[in-house]
Amino acid sequence: MTSPGESSDVIKVQTSRQAYTELEGQEEEPMGGCEICLMILSVFLVVCTVPFSLCVCIKVVTEYERAVIFRLGRVRGGAKGPGMFFVFPCMDNIVKIDLRTITYDVPPQEILTKDSVTVAVDAVCYFRICNPVLSINSVANAHRSTHLLAQTTLRNHLGLRTLSEILSERDEIAHNLQNSLDEATDPWGVKVERVELKDVRLPHQLQRAMAAEAEASREAKAKVIAAEGEQRASKALKEAADVMSTSGTALQLRYLQTLSNVAAEKNSTIIFPIPIDMMSTFAKKD
Repeated sequence: MTSPGESSDVIKVQTSRQAYTELEGQEEEPMGGCEICLMILSVFLVVCTVPFSLCVCIKVVTEYERAVIFRLGRVRGGAKGPGMFFVFPCMDNIVKIDLRTITYDVPPQEILTKDSVTVAVDAVCYFRICNPVLSINSVANAHRSTHLLAQTTLRNHLGLRTLSEILSERDEIAHNLQNSLDEATDPWGVKVERVELKDVRLPHQLQRAMAAEAEASREAKAKVIAAEGEQRASKALKEAADVMSTSGTALQLRYLQTLSNVAAEKNSTIIFPIPIDMMSTFAKKD
């Protein structure tokens, strides 16, 4: 069984192939008498002007280009290239198509989100011509049509999202935009390879409000952490006091340790009091 995404891809490929087959079928119509006469005349002129006619008849297409040939207004076969091929003057019209990936920087779009927040979003779109014949015969200007469609699709998709979704679900939004654009431009012979959201700019008032909210949240967390620390410290002091209260020697040792720490930190005169227990012992001996 195939998934819904695979089935949609199969449908798009079948649609593209069907449109391409229709264009090929139009080309296979028999030539009329006038066209045959023009063909004979063109061949005669080429033969008579050899080798000068070779400069006009021989065309070269680079590796990243394809040539669509129109012979008397009809598409002659599929796209030609890369390499060298022969054309007839006065009969063939050549249109070269660049197959390299084109980067389109979508200008910032002012969008009203689902939760009534105005944001400015700009994106970048990568696409290329995958079927030169369709890109010439199906749409007047494939590049400009793809540019305008990318702008409108971006506005339509983000208008159905809340601000938090736009900020946190960029990858999912970009994937949905790519699928929508690819499906819409497939009949034009255009393949949308990637769509990415570059930046989401918020109004200054909203930025200040969000910053104040985040600061208040951090202060509240800091106070809670400080209170928990004080609570744990008080419990530890109470447990230490309970242990020291059971032994007077422990209290004296702690007192001596405190005096040692004070003497190490600051050089000052320390008054060492005599414990009351010691004085009571001498009083009993007298």
